[in-house]
Amino acid sequence: MTVDRTGVDLADALAWLEPDARLRAAEGLHRELVVRDVGRELINLASNDYLGLSTHPSVLAGAHDAVDSWGGGSTASRLVAGTTRAHADLEGDLADFLGFSAALVFSSGYLANIGAVTALAGRGDLIVSDAGTHASLIDGCRLSRARVVVVDRGDVDAVAGVLRERPEERALVVTDSVYSIDGAPAPVGELYRAARSSGAALLVDEAHALGVRGRGGRGLVDECGLSGAPDLVVTAVLSKSLGAQGGAVLGDDAVRAHLIDRARTFIFDTGLNPAAVGAARGALGVLRAAPDLPDRLRANAERLAQRLGADRPAAAVVSLIVGDPAVAVDAATRCRERGVLVGCFRPPSVPHGTSRLRLTVRADLDAATIDRVATVVGGVLSEMGLR
Repeated sequence: MTVDRTGVDLADALAWLEPDARLRAAEGLHRELVVRDVGRELINLASNDYLGLSTHPSVLAGAHDAVDSWGGGSTASRLVAGTTRAHADLEGDLADFLGFSAALVFSSGYLANIGAVTALAGRGDLIVSDAGTHASLIDGCRLSRARVVVVDRGDVDAVAGVLRERPEERALVVTDSVYSIDGAPAPVGELYRAARSSGAALLVDEAHALGVRGRGGRGLVDECGLSGAPDLVVTAVLSKSLGAQGGAVLGDDAVRAHLIDRARTFIFDTGLNPAAVGAARGALGVLRAAPDLPDRLRANAERLAQRLGADRPAAAVVSLIVGDPAVAVDAATRCRERGVLVGCFRPPSVPHGTSRLRLTVRADLDAATIDRVATVVGGVLSEMGLR
C-alpha cells in the first residue's frame, strides 16, 4: 500500500475526506443539517422570512393556484418550454414594484447573481467587488474570467481609484445593498456616483433589503432614489421577504435581452417552479396592501437589539459576535434546546475570529415573543460568560 505523508492510502482517491472531516470538526467548522418537524414549535430567528409571509394565506393560495394551473414543475428551461404566463406576470409585477422597466426571473437568487455577473463582465473586463458581497457574487466574479479587484467593505474611494486607473474599457462594480452578515447598509448612492463618473456599471444585490428598506419595502436602491437609473442593475431574491423561492435581475430592456441570450444560469437551467412563482406574486400583493410591514419588522429588530444590548440595527439582522466557532455552535445549540432557533455563522461565512449568532427578526412576531427571545439568548450568553 502506498501512503502519503498523512497516512492516507493513495490507492483510494477519496480517502482524504475522513481526515479532512476530522480537521474541520477539531476547528469547530463541522456542519450538520437541522431538521425542522411539523408540530415542534421553535421561535425561528434563523430564517430570512423577514415579513413572515412564507405561511401567509395569500402566499399559500398563490402557490396552490399556480400548481393547479401549471403543475408541480416548469418541465424545461425557460427558453424551451419552461416560461409560463405566470412567470411573465411575476416579472411584470417585480419590475413595476421596484421601479425598473424589465425583470428576468431565475430559479434561485444564487443563479441570478452568477448569471448577471458572468453575462455583464468577461475576459478583458474589470470587476470591482466589495469585500462584503455574498458568495454568489464572489462565485460570479470568479467564473466571469474578468480581472477582479476586491476592495474593503464600503470603501468608495478605493472603488473610484481602481476604476480611474484601470486599463480596461468596460468595468462593473458589484455590492450587496444590505450586508447579509450584520445587516449594515452599503453606500449605494456613493458607489453609483463613483461608477457613473468613471463609465462603469453598478450591480446591487438587494436580497436583504427587499421588504426591509425603502418605500413600502422597495429596497435600498429605491431609498437612494436610484430605481430605474441608467447603468444600474439590481438583483433580488424571492426567498426572503417574499417567502417563496427564486431570484430576479432587474434593469432596462437591453439588460433583460442580453441576459436571455448570455446568462448561462438562465439558458441551461429549468425554469422556476410554478408554486414558487405563484407564491412570490401573492407575497408582492400582500406587501403592496400592507406597506407598513417593513416598519414593523425594523421596530422588532430594534426592540430585540435593545433588549440584548446590541447596536441598533439598520435592517432586520441582530449580529452577536462570540469569536470562536465551537463556542458559537454551543451557544446556538443551547438556544435551540430552550426553544429558540438562531443562526450560527462561522468561517467561511464570516472572517476568522468573528463567529457569531445571527438573529433575523420577523415582522409577524409580537413584543412578548421578542422579549422571550431576548431572555433566552441573553441567558445563554450570560451562562457561557459571553456578556
